Amino acid sequence: MPWKKNFFNCFLIVAALLSTAFQWSDEDFIQFITNKINQYRNTLPAEKAYLHLDKPYYATGDTLWFKAYLTEGALHLADSASNLLYVDLIEQRSGRNAALRRVQMNGGTGHGEIVLSDSLAPGAYTIRAYTNWMRNSSEDFFFQKNVYMFDYKDNASSKTDNSPIDLQFFPEGGQLVADISTRVAFKAVDASGMARDVAGFVLAQSGDTVGSFKSEHAGMGRFQFEPKAGKTYKAFVRQEGGKTTPVPFPKVQDSGFTMLVDNLSNPLKMRVLAYAKVPGKTEIPVRVVGHARGIVAFVANGKIGSRGLMMQLPTTELPDGITHLTLFDDTGRPVCERLVFINHSRSLRVEVKPSKPTYQPRERVDVAVTVTDSAGKPVEASLSLAVTDAGQITQQPHDQNIVSYLLLSSDLKGFIEKPSYYFDPEQPSRKIHLDYLMMTHGWTRFKWDDVLRDSIPPARRYVEQGITLEGDVKRNNKKITEKTALSLYVSNDSLSTFMTSETDENGHFTIYNLAFTDSLELRIQGMNKKGNQNLSFTINPFEPPRASVVKIPFKPVTVDAQRLADFLKNAAQEQEITRKIRENRERLLREVTIKAKKETQRDARKLYSSADATLKVTPQLTSGYTSVLDMIQGRIAGVSVMGSGMNATVSIRGNRGEPLFVLDGMPVDKALITSLSVFDVESIDVLKGPSAAIFGSRGGNGVISVLTKRGNANYDYSQDIVPGVLVTKIAGFHTPREFYAPKYGPTAPPAPNPDFRSTIFWAPMLRTGPDGKASVSYYHSDATSPADIRVEVLSPGGLPGSGKTSYTVR
Repeated sequence: MPWKKNFFNCFLIVAALLSTAFQWSDEDFIQFITNKINQYRNTLPAEKAYLHLDKPYYATGDTLWFKAYLTEGALHLADSASNLLYVDLIEQRSGRNAALRRVQMNGGTGHGEIVLSDSLAPGAYTIRAYTNWMRNSSEDFFFQKNVYMFDYKDNASSKTDNSPIDLQFFPEGGQLVADISTRVAFKAVDASGMARDVAGFVLAQSGDTVGSFKSEHAGMGRFQFEPKAGKTYKAFVRQEGGKTTPVPFPKVQDSGFTMLVDNLSNPLKMRVLAYAKVPGKTEIPVRVVGHARGIVAFVANGKIGSRGLMMQLPTTELPDGITHLTLFDDTGRPVCERLVFINHSRSLRVEVKPSKPTYQPRERVDVAVTVTDSAGKPVEASLSLAVTDAGQITQQPHDQNIVSYLLLSSDLKGFIEKPSYYFDPEQPSRKIHLDYLMMTHGWTRFKWDDVLRDSIPPARRYVEQGITLEGDVKRNNKKITEKTALSLYVSNDSLSTFMTSETDENGHFTIYNLAFTDSLELRIQGMNKKGNQNLSFTINPFEPPRASVVKIPFKPVTVDAQRLADFLKNAAQEQEITRKIRENRERLLREVTIKAKKETQRDARKLYSSADATLKVTPQLTSGYTSVLDMIQGRIAGVSVMGSGMNATVSIRGNRGEPLFVLDGMPVDKALITSLSVFDVESIDVLKGPSAAIFGSRGGNGVISVLTKRGNANYDYSQDIVPGVLVTKIAGFHTPREFYAPKYGPTAPPAPNPDFRSTIFWAPMLRTGPDGKASVSYYHSDATSPADIRVEVLSPGGLPGSGKTSYTVR
């Protein structure tokens, strides 16, 4: 994988810069931890996927447009190892997979769409993006985003959620230790996983109130707490009407370690405080290991005494995103963990600027996008741009974007509400709230137990750079016990090729890295083995990973009632127009009278215009022969066949060597022709002398062209089953549709239908030039409401960025 070299080089630079800042670092421990993490990362390197959607919600019959970004997991380099990304749509109520797209990734980007047909039930859905390699871990690592599909009769009202509150407490560092003061964070969610504001108190077993708490943001907050030895505690949540509900509180440990981190007071340093209570020990050597997305940043040594341990750790060289701190005791065992978020504002700056602030309906709109780094230098990057009608689509406040996903959500457990809030410079409390988030959501990329083990199990799934074809072969419906050679003929409109493969001893075969779009016709059979007609083939279909079912569906969007009404009204109107157009076309077609002689369509498999001789294969003919050459023998003048079956030799009168063999227009070797099932052959053409000249020197000894039933474009595969042969179709890369944007203007004819499309424009595959600039042009709709523009950006070096703006229409 070419990105591994860059990954490791950058790791060395970061680790060297930070480890040299600590004179007290233990080189042996540094090398031990570094080797363990490197070994884990080289065995199971991470990938991240992100989807930019054209809008946050949809209506029945709408089209969901997406741009896919795929990066490696640590440095977010845009060109990851996998070239195939799966995008599917999961119905939350049932967990059913409603749609699947195989997206071909080029340089870490790709795009596509999902048509939300009338057959899909309205309600909450989850769109996912993942690679085959990502399936080595849990679905928590997949990109997942909730979307809602409204019906035309739907409305914005929703019932008030009175479900029970799930309140959890998280002592800083991981545990409560008797007689050591610490901070306890908490988070409250309802049954659907959405945040709930709470307030309450903590009681000791004696009934005394020893602490109180009240959420500050998204059901989260924290409070100071000092547990006492031999005491137990219980928390209570205040409900409406003064009622209180008990909730579990963490158990107090008689001995152990705690770790507190201050990452807010100083923008250049973070302060780490460590305390310990271990019987028989007054001074305990410890180490603090910091890594950012699996790259070791530093290892600092110290000793916890009676007054604890304080460290000042510089943060200037740490990358933007989550840094994971782990406290190791004197035996090398991880005893405390804490996440901190580093934000040096190194993300890309994205300026989105329409050519003017106000437009007329159906007027041409020109938009310029400028991308620069934090120093103001232009950046070449891939970007996607969506324009929506603000009168119909309510952009979700602080919704997920590529910056918040890559730097935050993709490395945390659980659902993060309004993730871009933590990156909004206009929110003065975002840093303290982000620290609450770090304390209440755990790191997901790996566990130290897995990293420190002596051997790491190899990955079960492989990196895909194309479509994978897998299947099994049986003989007489029983497992085969030896390797079997296979011949495969694959074709579609742009591809036609012959391949050979081989099963393993159990009859399983796999063909990797097929690159084709739409679908591919496959013909497979055993080759050069007796008893091929007794073989049966099974193609193993792709099985998407199972999705967790959301038991209590909810609308994961906040929608203004009037905007939703307008959106559904216009969506219904558009569907009605489409229906009428379809009906009119069908009506017109019934009235058409064709008075012309039908032209016989030329068989695309024949390069030649006519053959010197043709043998039509009938059921009577196939009943007495087992090979193609056996059928030819004695039936075509000038063709001599010596021997029988696979040992037969062929010559055409006047030629010393054997003729060229052609199967459905593709030159093949004689072995494939002799291994064909006679039941699959439609006709056999023989070309002699001048007729074979179209094949050049290869046809110097004549040509025998075999045409199969399944090679005929008009053949109905369901009507014929050939023993020992399987003919089927396999799905390839999704062929993206082009977003339709009407063109208006003074020279264009007037459009007869109203234009109130909710997605006004969608451009998924834009790129900035060396000057950091890109531009698009489109025509606005009939709407007089403002338009929102959203842009997502990713540079080849892994820097994300997002931008937004709007313009008015009157």
